[in-house]
Amino acid sequence: MVDAFLAVLQRPNFLTVVIIFVWGFYIMVTRYNLVKKLIGMYLIQTSVIFFLVSISAKKGATVPILLSTTEPVKSTIYANPLPHVMTLTAIVVGVATLGVGLALCAAIYKKYGSLDEEEIIKKLE
Repeated sequence: MVDAFLAVLQRPNFLTVVIIFVWGFYIMVTRYNLVKKLIGMYLIQTSVIFFLVSISAKKGATVPILLSTTEPVKSTIYANPLPHVMTLTAIVVGVATLGVGLALCAAIYKKYGSLDEEEIIKKLE
């Protein structure tokens, strides 16, 4: 237990990721306003992006461009490009999802006159 606590203190960015993720999930579950649910979803997406950025950091690493093919490759000196690519993809998907969600909220508001989930369900019944 003490080892886990010390590990969290050494890497506070992972604790921040968990806090932002749980905060966004809490907003999505407890709020009835659709825009607030989108804000919670955006917080979850932001925590995932922050996690990808946190795991991609490597001290003393260089870009993964091989200058010579005759020498053996030492993977410890190169940064892994996959988390960076995943981060860019997550940003693009997050912006697109948020845009579609806001467009849906605008259409729902035009049709039902409210963004409250309970009021919309009452009008549907």
